[in-house]
Amino acid sequence: MSTFDSTKTRLADLLRGVEAGKIQLPDFQRGWVWDDEHIRSLLVSIARAFPVGAVMLLETGGEAKFKVRPVEGLDPAACSPTKAEKLILDGQQRLTSLTQVLILNQPVKTRDEKKRPLERYYYVNIERALDGPGHIEDAIVGVDADRTQRKNFGRDITLDLRTSEKEYENFYFPCDQILNSDRWEYGLNAYDANKFARYMQFRMTVLNEFRNYDIPVIELKKDNKKEAVCLVFEKVNTGGVPLSVFELITATYAADGVNLRDEWFGSKKDKIEGISHWIGRQRMLAEIQPTDFFQGLSLLHTYQRRKDDIAAGKTGKHITGVSAKRESVLGLPLSAYQDLKDSLAEGFWKAAKFLRKESFFSKHDLPYRTQLVPLASILALLGDRWLEQKVYDRVCRWFWSGVLGELYGGAVETRMANDLQEVMEWVDGGSNEPATVRDANFQPKRLDTLRSRNSAAYKGINVLIQRNGAKDFFWKSTIRELDETDWEECKLDIHHVFPQDWCIKNGVEAKRFNSILNKTPISYKSNRMIGGKAPSEYLQQLQNHKSVELDNAGMDAILKTHHIDPTFLRKDDYPGFIEARRELLIAEISKVMGKPIVDTGEAVADDEDADQE
Repeated sequence: MSTFDSTKTRLADLLRGVEAGKIQLPDFQRGWVWDDEHIRSLLVSIARAFPVGAVMLLETGGEAKFKVRPVEGLDPAACSPTKAEKLILDGQQRLTSLTQVLILNQPVKTRDEKKRPLERYYYVNIERALDGPGHIEDAIVGVDADRTQRKNFGRDITLDLRTSEKEYENFYFPCDQILNSDRWEYGLNAYDANKFARYMQFRMTVLNEFRNYDIPVIELKKDNKKEAVCLVFEKVNTGGVPLSVFELITATYAADGVNLRDEWFGSKKDKIEGISHWIGRQRMLAEIQPTDFFQGLSLLHTYQRRKDDIAAGKTGKHITGVSAKRESVLGLPLSAYQDLKDSLAEGFWKAAKFLRKESFFSKHDLPYRTQLVPLASILALLGDRWLEQKVYDRVCRWFWSGVLGELYGGAVETRMANDLQEVMEWVDGGSNEPATVRDANFQPKRLDTLRSRNSAAYKGINVLIQRNGAKDFFWKSTIRELDETDWEECKLDIHHVFPQDWCIKNGVEAKRFNSILNKTPISYKSNRMIGGKAPSEYLQQLQNHKSVELDNAGMDAILKTHHIDPTFLRKDDYPGFIEARRELLIAEISKVMGKPIVDTGEAVADDEDADQE
């Protein structure tokens, strides 16, 4: 069965359909934005019978229901949503421009090349147009809302078209009369019959191009599914600002009276706190986007449908696939959103608690925002079971495998779906490890190339050190031992162990001393005391500071919490320190991933973005 028809439609018929409200816009279409130059260029193209591109319409009355609105400039009261028979998917800017210029007897609200607002009436200089096709561009002009052109800062009128008589006198034809010029023709003949013959020539050579102009129209049938319509719109909307999944879903839910924007962002007017505000109370969730949330909803919805299909005895392709892909998200039913939103919001809160347990305290330390989607979905399904030790340990292994295996960068929708199913089977006692756990591989040489704060593994190792109870060199306490106020004042950041200045003076290459092997999480106070000194020197200063005096053994104990061998640090032995720390970090990585870390000799990624202080 064909999902669309293609034909040609007379421009005048399209515009009359727009004027009558039979052709309207789905509410997800952005506003009309064409400037004066674009409008005049469009009029010139039609006057010269040049193609201006196809228009795509959607037949109403199908599954793809959208809140609708009339084309800009039309009276909404005269164009009720019930009148809409077709919706404009592609061609909004062209049809709106032509409606405003050719149909409406009011100034067109547009912009100049500097995006300053303008109000324009459009005219054709008849004599200039009759000079030939090459002069059409100069013949079509825009005048101010008072129907004049002026110079000398508006003091001198150069063209006055304020009355019909002035139009006849200057021989300028108003574009809002192009499709039906009977009134103007009658007035011209009465005003100056000698000009009428020239006008009739203009009518045959210019006006008839507009009146006989056909536009290719592709019409999607109402049988198309909602997600298919949204995807088609995105494919054809290459000239405008891309719409997010959230904006498209908002438009579809609006047709059923649900204001998704208020539900997500809240409404001061109605005193509604949105989902985003509730989630955002957790520091680690501050950057969660509505698209992330709807991907989670899609995972939960399709997961439940899959379980229901299996329970019903369905097999093969008849079983719903778990999905977080765009098409599945766009197809999320309103009922599924309403049933699952609270559970998923709780799942995100549990995800924040999980991250705190794993020593993530700053959103800037979060390796992947994308991994929070399956994490929150898994925790939503587990309920309170996520705190059971065996369950927690398996979720933890999966999470760190994704981070240190660097598996959640790029397009990860398929991994999200697979992980939800496989982690749930695993925590329910299944013997098969999730693919993310099996696939995760950390090469020891990667430690030498991790230099960018944007790297997931770099962030992960920094947090892993804190997870193991790293104590600050100056404050002598772990991040867990600080209360909320102290954390903001004393929060840790990643800094060099062997200072940059020392390394440069001692001939250590930047790509070596900027690697994660020479970095550890310490407070700004510690880093300031370290300065550019040799480790043997700054350790003594830290130990002897009046805040908390320590002997060598006490300071060594703190260093060991950072996976640092104090022997090499006190000797200022950079090579020995690096190799010893490599072994200590590899052991911790192996532990958290639950597998041995083996050097396979494979090439490893090299972070180009060196992390300078």
